Amino acid sequence: MSDAADAGRAPLTLAEYQRLASRTINPALSPDQRLLDASAGLAEEAGEVLGLVRKHLFMQHDLDTTRLVAELGDALWCLTTAASALGISLEEVAAANLAKLRRRYPDGYSDEASVNRAKG
Repeated sequence: MSDAADAGRAPLTLAEYQRLASRTINPALSPDQRLLDASAGLAEEAGEVLGLVRKHLFMQHDLDTTRLVAELGDALWCLTTAASALGISLEEVAAANLAKLRRRYPDGYSDEASVNRAKG
């Protein structure tokens, strides 16, 4: 869908994405199989993202942002499917991550905070 087609439409929420993405989960798999399939897929998609960035930074390839968006979307689908297999919402995942980041970097990221955290 183009940006023009999205004009006037509310932004996609994590809950809506999770609901819509769940339509494409293989119904023949058990929850444990879905979790394993999604986890393996997440690693695979992360590798594809890394490959695109590596080729850009070290092999002088143009950064293919269209393909990068597609691979990041595939990673999001895998993350969503793993969460769904566990009965966890993406909102729960996002909230837990933000809470961890607030504990880790209460004043926002800094190199000093990161180094001191690694020593502690």
